[in-house]
Amino acid sequence: MKSLIDTLEEPLGETVANPMETVALNTFGISSLFPWQRLVIANVLDSYNDMQASNGVPTKDCIHNQIVLLPTGAGKSLCFMVPALLLPGPTLILYPLLALMSDQERRMKEGGTPPVVFKGQQTKAERENNFERIKEGAKYILANPEVLQSEELLNRLKDCNISHIAIDEAHCVSEWGDTFRPAYLTLGAIIKKLKVPVVTAFTATASPSVLNRISKVLFDGSAHIVRSESDRPNIRYYVKYACAKQYALLETVLQEKTPLLVFCSSRKRVQGIATFLREYFEMIGKKDFVRWYHAGLSKEEKATTEKWFYPKKEGILVCTCAFGMGVDKKDIHTVIHYDPPTTAEAYIQEAGRGGRDRSVARAILLWSPLDSKKAQQFTKGSRERVLADFAESTTCRRQVLLDALGGEQVACAGCDVCEGTACNYAKDEQHLFNFIIYHRRQYTQTELILQFLKKENRQDIISFGMPIMEKKDVCEILTVLETENKIVRRHYLWANKLDIPLQILFSTFFYHRDLKFFSHPLSLPHFLSAHLPFLSFLKKQLVKLLSVCGESSYIEQHKKQNQDIRKSLQK
Repeated sequence: MKSLIDTLEEPLGETVANPMETVALNTFGISSLFPWQRLVIANVLDSYNDMQASNGVPTKDCIHNQIVLLPTGAGKSLCFMVPALLLPGPTLILYPLLALMSDQERRMKEGGTPPVVFKGQQTKAERENNFERIKEGAKYILANPEVLQSEELLNRLKDCNISHIAIDEAHCVSEWGDTFRPAYLTLGAIIKKLKVPVVTAFTATASPSVLNRISKVLFDGSAHIVRSESDRPNIRYYVKYACAKQYALLETVLQEKTPLLVFCSSRKRVQGIATFLREYFEMIGKKDFVRWYHAGLSKEEKATTEKWFYPKKEGILVCTCAFGMGVDKKDIHTVIHYDPPTTAEAYIQEAGRGGRDRSVARAILLWSPLDSKKAQQFTKGSRERVLADFAESTTCRRQVLLDALGGEQVACAGCDVCEGTACNYAKDEQHLFNFIIYHRRQYTQTELILQFLKKENRQDIISFGMPIMEKKDVCEILTVLETENKIVRRHYLWANKLDIPLQILFSTFFYHRDLKFFSHPLSLPHFLSAHLPFLSFLKKQLVKLLSVCGESSYIEQHKKQNQDIRKSLQK
């Protein structure tokens, strides 16, 4: 009889390879999956087997519907690409944007597993070719919610024995379903019609209310949630206050590392900002350094821009969320938001385009008084107000975002508040305000704009090689200052001259902490020298007044003396 020691010393035999790890290594070159990836993949494979064993009826422990929250850069694509190669039927993957489909199609082709793509404006021949490829064993089917509105296409897909549906960027169900993408609200009915055994919804960011909405629309309120922490420790968050954002953007771009993304809210803004940046970089000898990307470009233009940006080690891409969501360029070092997104989820999603290679990336939000004013129309505590709370916070910015997503307390890995570098006033506003203090009651608005631009443009040429501040920028700042009652227009002797109200002037002199844009108190000599023209004028008036008063007093005094002399002589 063998002893226990002899048994333990015997060779254990050949180790059985883990199929998901084998596929990840052989097909995608990934030597090891993350724990969250293994969990999600295992849920998909186990749920499919359970559903098959129970004839499509979910058992008590079956996780056939799941919502997966993984931070950007955590490799959520592998969570549906790996099991697709292990399941018998194809996997249907739904994307919100054609840019994402194009990006994923490119990656799958490079990996040797070209997908079948269904999208709008395809010919009948193209559709038939797609179904032939599915019959031949294609494992990936890419589509968007709108193309699945076709009953004919749905009926054909129903016969394709789809094993798994993966819905990428599932927060779009809540973000867009009620507005311009109503097709998202029909996905629950489509899932039921296709009778697919396993469905997984993926997103990088979702607050508790968004999670509930996704669950209700897609799964009738019944879904298993797999949640990883939404925090990306390698992303540093910064806010830059600015009234003239174009000026602040160029200043920021020149300080930050590239490749760099600039997010804007509209196609018109994207093209305007890209043109402005391109002109500057061409002036300093950097050709083809800036391009733009938005949904209004043709298919060929989009493809050209993608091919230009993906391999580029330097360069700036100005874009809308049409490019940002799901883009997989790993070495983006800086993400700048020229316009704030509507929700914290959207901001985290777009900021998460940076640092996907796990290197440190900076996410910078440009924030203006106008942005703050727009945010005030929303109820405090609402999803739409979170980004204003983030921008105007005096506590950790990272924690503000995580709190909005229902996350736990974390030690901040980097934000300007925790680093002690936060500047809660607009420097361009401060410059103009200081200029008005030095020249109060000297200029009308038109005169002030001309004089200030002369001063600023001299400085811009020294700093940037060209004038950056424009008349419209100064007008914007003046509007902000006037709205905040920090400047006034005088009357009478100083008709239409710009001035500082006395209460603001004294609070500036004695340093009132609520005057957020003034960082240091003025010294008395500094204060007096700033007002020499006014004090000189005041002195002249006082001298005149005193001289007149003195002369009158002298005359009256001598009249009295003369009267006294006459009286004495008469006696």
